[in-house]
Amino acid sequence: MSHVIKEGDLFLFTDEDGNIPEGNREKYGLYMKDTRFLSLLEWSMGDLSIRPLSAEAEGAESLYRCTHGEGKDLDGRVISRESLEMTRNRWIYKGVLYETFTLINRGRTMVHVPLTFRFDADFSDMFVVRGYKEAELGDPRIRRETEKGVRFTYWGTDGIERATAIQFLPAPDRVEGGQATLSFYLEPGASKRIHLTCMPSVGGEIREVFEESVAREAIREAYGEWFDSCPTVESDSSVFNSLYRRSLSDFRMLMTDMGEGEIPVAGLPWFAVPFGRDSIIASLQALSVHPETAKNTARTLARFQGKEVNPYRDEEPGKILHEIRFGELAETGAIPHTPYYGTIDATPLFLVLVAEIHRWTGDDGFVREMLPHVRKALEWIDTFGDPGGYGYTAYEPRSEQALFNQGWKDSDDSNTHTDGTLAPPPIALSEVQGYVYMAKKAWSDLFHQIGNIEDSRRLAQEADRLREKFHRDFWMEEEDFPAIALDQEKKQVANVSSNPGHCLMAEMFDPEQADRVVKRLMEKDMFNGWGIRTLSSQAPSYNPFSYHNGSVWPHDNSLILFGMKKMGCHREAERLIGGLLEAAAAFPDTRLPELFCGYGKEEGRLVPYPVACSPQAWAAGTAFAVLQAILGLEPEASRKQIRLSPRLPEGMERLEVRGIRAGKGTLDISLLRREGETFTRIHQNTTGWLVTVLP
Repeated sequence: MSHVIKEGDLFLFTDEDGNIPEGNREKYGLYMKDTRFLSLLEWSMGDLSIRPLSAEAEGAESLYRCTHGEGKDLDGRVISRESLEMTRNRWIYKGVLYETFTLINRGRTMVHVPLTFRFDADFSDMFVVRGYKEAELGDPRIRRETEKGVRFTYWGTDGIERATAIQFLPAPDRVEGGQATLSFYLEPGASKRIHLTCMPSVGGEIREVFEESVAREAIREAYGEWFDSCPTVESDSSVFNSLYRRSLSDFRMLMTDMGEGEIPVAGLPWFAVPFGRDSIIASLQALSVHPETAKNTARTLARFQGKEVNPYRDEEPGKILHEIRFGELAETGAIPHTPYYGTIDATPLFLVLVAEIHRWTGDDGFVREMLPHVRKALEWIDTFGDPGGYGYTAYEPRSEQALFNQGWKDSDDSNTHTDGTLAPPPIALSEVQGYVYMAKKAWSDLFHQIGNIEDSRRLAQEADRLREKFHRDFWMEEEDFPAIALDQEKKQVANVSSNPGHCLMAEMFDPEQADRVVKRLMEKDMFNGWGIRTLSSQAPSYNPFSYHNGSVWPHDNSLILFGMKKMGCHREAERLIGGLLEAAAAFPDTRLPELFCGYGKEEGRLVPYPVACSPQAWAAGTAFAVLQAILGLEPEASRKQIRLSPRLPEGMERLEVRGIRAGKGTLDISLLRREGETFTRIHQNTTGWLVTVLP
């Protein structure tokens, strides 16, 4: 098990003991802006064998406790086993890693203790660390010992200086070869504290290093303010309570600021950067919890909206970015991620996000602010988004560096025909048509509200035509379910998958069709007991431990859950919520990961996916989606109304929520389950909107 802590752009990824072992294969390190600033971080105490006692990591802080086996001190005296206690407190604040190492003598004799720390910094680009790209290296690294520590410096091929400065208090006895050595006497009952800081820098920047207590209290205060700004939840389900709280903490941890306010990066450790699709979906999930995040996300993506035709970066005017990177390879142009725009769904999802922000907040000023970007995104859908007049929003790679598949299932084999052949592009994904339909319907309504009747009518007509075509071309008669996609020849990629489930929240199906789609998604080959698989277990390309061909992704399920509630499929929604809560309970810290394997309950326990990112923004956001689904919360700014269709899932008899965000204020709601029926009470409503509870 690994640990990760993060604040801003800096994160520390270590093994379960808090170390970065030399030459480790897990790619542990201290990272900032896609560069590894520490590739070795270990400590030892002479010949004592270190024995871990406990370890915890959350948000920007971690804590490790350990003791030791029998050994000898520097004077040859025997140190009885477990007579010394060592704790390591770490936290990150304003781009600096702080650590306090505390040693306590629990024994009965004085000891002369040796303590050694080892460091190294390889300054590798994240793409090199992960083995995706070979790179020409810059100047050799320079290591310079200082009175209080060590400084590593590297000049990259991009001409930028990157450095790591490590300092100790008190100063080490000796610093040599990337190794700091200290020694001291400890009387029985006495303790000794060693403070160290690690400051990475890019381009010669200098960061302020605070006193340890100031930095620690500041980061704790920041987290306290975050929790205070979000709804509080209390229920009789310890799993849901824990999941919600951990998800709030993870969501805060994943925030970064690109200049337009804090937004969630995709996930740790590999995706600690903004991704258009991920940041949008996480923001949609969190609208009832923290709508400011959604506005920040929309503004950030609008700032980087495509301006020119650039095949290397898959950029086109009006297109929303896929991913932006900041390391040496990005700076030299060796990778196209500056930003990279190879995604088919981020642009329609951007339109959905802006419309949903208005639906939840009624902020007309924000709509006016985003309108130029909305028009460009709509134009992209109708031009570049429809390659060669294909007839649907579809993608095809534009360069050798481009992703072959550009939906959220972007593995090379995620669109495979039943005969095993890869679907040739252009490819029109089912869920993307749902996003486009949802976007055009929403903006038809918004344009009507601001008096632009012509655009309103045009978008409504385009949406209706898309829906009609979709049912004609995507619907698989034999399966009574939509295909995952259409290929180059508009041939159906005829597998049952989770993709069309996203069309439920777009209301692309009539009630009878929606009921059939939902029931199919909940059959045994799709629902494994903990969640809906990405691909049916009956499909030829099904693999329960693949990335996209049979695994279960919490965020995927959350979007389907939104649709289930919208279409009134409450029983299935309750069953899906129950599965997700069981899954959360199976993971450490009740934290839903990026994905888990698709094995069913009848095959044994839930199987984790070995290299899933955890935390992941849209996995954390799934907890907020579950809360919204339990409440059946649907605000509508145009009517100044909030509709509730609450249903407590099996195993939850009571739920109290204070501070749900909507309109101009908040809602306090409590639910009580009696004899299978959910009763609702509104304790406070400062939204300014009417609340209606539906049966």
